[in-house]
Amino acid sequence: MILKSLKWICSGVLGLAVAAVLLAYVLSDNVCDQPIAIEGAHIKAVIQCEYGPPETLTIADAAKPIPDDDQVLVKVRAAAVNPAEWHLVRGKPYLVRAVMGLRKPKETRLGTDYAGVIEAIGKNVTQFKPGDEVFGGRAGAFAEYIVARADRAIVSKPANVSFEQAAGVPIAAITALQGLRDKGQIRAGQAVLINGASGGVGTYAVQIAKALGAEVTGVTSARNMELVRSIGADHVIDYTQENFTTGTRRYDLILDCVGNHGLLDLRVRSSPAAGWC
Repeated sequence: MILKSLKWICSGVLGLAVAAVLLAYVLSDNVCDQPIAIEGAHIKAVIQCEYGPPETLTIADAAKPIPDDDQVLVKVRAAAVNPAEWHLVRGKPYLVRAVMGLRKPKETRLGTDYAGVIEAIGKNVTQFKPGDEVFGGRAGAFAEYIVARADRAIVSKPANVSFEQAAGVPIAAITALQGLRDKGQIRAGQAVLINGASGGVGTYAVQIAKALGAEVTGVTSARNMELVRSIGADHVIDYTQENFTTGTRRYDLILDCVGNHGLLDLRVRSSPAAGWC
């Protein structure tokens, strides 16, 4: 009797799961096929209507956003592309579609990292003014203009940093900082290894770890070894010639930006009280 009840329960749960997936598939749509009357000023924005290769992206007209009382209007001067955008465009791994839309991307605007100049502010905004150069993260950054909350993920751009340089900071640098400082609890004098030291996150991680007083080992390819040294790495490993997971050295902290080694292999190369992320 119990087995029969469990069978019915499992069948019911499976049926509900299938129904939920089918419903999500049917409802997974976007506004691309719907005629939209754009009132007021127009801007150009990158639009994604389907999953697929980069050729599925288009540049289309959109309404120029208007900031509310707590927002700023930014004229975008530069925007950065991250691996996240590549995954969103392709819809892969397919787990991405469980959040973004099974059949089509529900959010048609791409981009996050940007840098630009504030053109207008809401009445409650006091920390910025029109003409200020800023950078930050905001969904839909691949456009001529975006609006952003003045108190969230936006800061002033240093005068000695270009718009292009500033736009490349937010996601990569924050990922490195959170991994080393917040998760890894990095301390001065520790031996730190950065796997993927020449990538977006890795280059920031090398510099942050060095600035915080660590002894830094960077893992990269032969053609990027000098780059990694130039940004502060004390030691550089060419992964095509040496597998750091089979060596004898241990590290207090390992930041893996690549994921080409198993967690057990990384754990073996860590000191007994080490962290890895």
